[in-house]
Amino acid sequence: MGFDEMDVDTIWQDGDFVDWDDATVHVLTHALHYGTGIFEGVRCYDTENGPAIFRWDEHLDRFYQSAKPYDMEIPFSREELTEATLELLRREELRSCYIRPVAFYGYGSLGVSPQDNPVKTAIAAWPWGAYLGEEALERGVEVMISSWRKYASSQIPTNAKTTGLYVNSLLAGEEARRNGYTEAIVLNKEGQVAEGPGENLFLVRDGEIYTPGLSQSILDGITRNTVIELARERDYTVHDQATISRGELNTADELFFTGTAAEVTPIRKVDNVTIGSGSRGPVTEELQQAFFDLVERRTDAHEEWFTYV
Repeated sequence: MGFDEMDVDTIWQDGDFVDWDDATVHVLTHALHYGTGIFEGVRCYDTENGPAIFRWDEHLDRFYQSAKPYDMEIPFSREELTEATLELLRREELRSCYIRPVAFYGYGSLGVSPQDNPVKTAIAAWPWGAYLGEEALERGVEVMISSWRKYASSQIPTNAKTTGLYVNSLLAGEEARRNGYTEAIVLNKEGQVAEGPGENLFLVRDGEIYTPGLSQSILDGITRNTVIELARERDYTVHDQATISRGELNTADELFFTGTAAEVTPIRKVDNVTIGSGSRGPVTEELQQAFFDLVERRTDAHEEWFTYV
């Protein structure tokens, strides 16, 4: 899941390209103490038509929307962030990579209120393969239901991709790995299925597809929306505002995760209960193939989703 920082040597920070080792912040940075940052995870694919960032505009939309609950004014325009990102990829000669835009309250005054602190912005990119492992894309992963619940939107905005809130994901994911699983599934405060620590969840039953709705305290995933559209184009019935109980996971025909990092990853076991045949199911395989055909530009569909480097 990690990367070698020696693969790249430049980060864009507050309008300048700086050496990797010089992209630093003060120890009294507000976001370090209070988690007041927002971020995105975006992939650039080495397509048949050249390197292309997948759904950059939608990621930018969510980036600016995530800032709103925190009264955070990002001091750069969409055009400036786009050009900075494209230039960064060109400088590093990155054809296939993961892109991390981040904005956060920096160093000013150290109180809970961020009002007197500047907003800092950075963009980094590095080569990154399959998040849950190449083998997982074919064989699937084993997951556990976490004892940690997903926070509710009445407590903290679930539609904002906020740095500090990922302690929830960290706790769930590390609990799973300590217990011998690859990843976790988190339930919401009502005990219904929400998502993975960094992934949305899909369930297949009797040829129809179900995924928890936004009211279930999930992040509005961009890969989630992509897979919903790809499935509907293939005449699947998709219930995209579903409520899924914990017990339904065990009796599903198929389960899979989606996410920018996870892409489309099958789930073969939940709490040691085998899902379906215990391997990647036919619907998952079809949608996974459709997704990779799309992002690697082996199809002409959805050209509007790609920003070429």
